[in-house]
Amino acid sequence: MLNFHGAGHGAGSGSSGGGDGVPGGTVWIDLYDPSPEEVAQVEAETGLRIPTRAALSEVETSSRLRRLKGGLSLSTPMITFEQADSQLKPLGFLLTKDHLVTVRFHDLRAFGSAAKRLTEDEGGDPAVIFTILLEELVDSLADSLEEMAVDLDSLSSRIFDFDVRGPSAKRLEEPPPRRRDLALRRILRAISRRGKVLGKIRASLLGLERIMPFVSSACEGLELTDDGRFETIRRDIESLDEFETRLAENVQFLLDAALGLINIEQNNVFRVLTVVSVVGVPPTLIASMYGMNFKHMPELDWAYGYPYALTLIFLSAIIPIVYFRIRGWF
Repeated sequence: MLNFHGAGHGAGSGSSGGGDGVPGGTVWIDLYDPSPEEVAQVEAETGLRIPTRAALSEVETSSRLRRLKGGLSLSTPMITFEQADSQLKPLGFLLTKDHLVTVRFHDLRAFGSAAKRLTEDEGGDPAVIFTILLEELVDSLADSLEEMAVDLDSLSSRIFDFDVRGPSAKRLEEPPPRRRDLALRRILRAISRRGKVLGKIRASLLGLERIMPFVSSACEGLELTDDGRFETIRRDIESLDEFETRLAENVQFLLDAALGLINIEQNNVFRVLTVVSVVGVPPTLIASMYGMNFKHMPELDWAYGYPYALTLIFLSAIIPIVYFRIRGWF
């Protein structure tokens, strides 16, 4: 899909379509998952070679940041900002004195916000539009990190207040082990999803962070105005990078806490097995003793020898249970 923005349409206006050519006065051409025909059309109108998706996906810095004849070719991975199904897809920029061509393969709300910001005064310069796009992309990443911080705070409450019984359950009612296991699995999956999203946000920030100094070094050739906006964007990226690092540390902390809960659950299982085995030892010892075939055993001649032995076995099982209960083992 082709989107055109420029003075020829009015400030910040756009159109989409295929074979009518690039309208006069177009400054920003936005290629959204373009077809080969649309790519060929833009190449014919602008004289620029539009990179393919494979070329934009290359990880070498020399492939992502290149000088062209009269302009720059830039690319970076960019997250979709949809945490439910976040993906990293390439985002490309072709920046010259006359045009800004963007190539993307997923919807980015930063592009819609940038189009709304274009005005009569600042919408005719490709370099300024490029700066606005960077500002909106950084703002979108900041919003995603803020949402992530809220999610991690909620997840922290779930972990450290872990109780699948609910507030109305009685104190002695323990949920089935399967319910506790499923609850812990859900927590681990939630931590994993947020960790993956943070990794993709970090990759997006790193891509933008590499673009900034490269473009700044070419400001004179592209007549970028030195109004401090690039420096502001650079500082914003640095602060977001630090914030993302703290969130990543928080994710690791929550992961360790969740694994600690799992260890506690496992210890509870082994503790019960230990109590059961200990409780069974004294009765087994007594039963074994009275099962020995000795001729002279005083209890064999007692009228109440059998009830006595049963009572002794019963007490030997009850006493350890009472002891462990007092100690709080279960």
